[in-house]
Amino acid sequence: MIERAEADAAARRWIARYVTAWNSNDEADIRGLFTDDARYRYEPWRPAIEGSDAIVASWLERRDEPGTFTFEGDVAGIDGRTFFYSGVTRYDSGTVYSNLWVVALADGLERAESFTEWWMDQAEKSGD
Repeated sequence: MIERAEADAAARRWIARYVTAWNSNDEADIRGLFTDDARYRYEPWRPAIEGSDAIVASWLERRDEPGTFTFEGDVAGIDGRTFFYSGVTRYDSGTVYSNLWVVALADGLERAESFTEWWMDQAEKSGD
């Protein structure tokens, strides 16, 4: 059984590496986040992108350009090797998204075996 403090520290390390990859769009940074057989869902109701090669390719197709956004948030909960992260992404275009990520870390707590994100445009949330 993993201790909560260990899981929290691993979650925070993983998020920091994710943000680094998001800002760099470097293939090695992205690949280092996921197991070879990981599943990545941009939206929970859509089929997963499966495998690190497909995740890297999809990420790079959908990439955000460095310096065009800011991201902040915090770990919202932990259940064993799975953590929940609540964040806000602000794009230079003015679009702001609320994010909820569910990340299941593999043994070793360095790479994710599953990543699912929920996101909502805050303009829609506020009724604008």
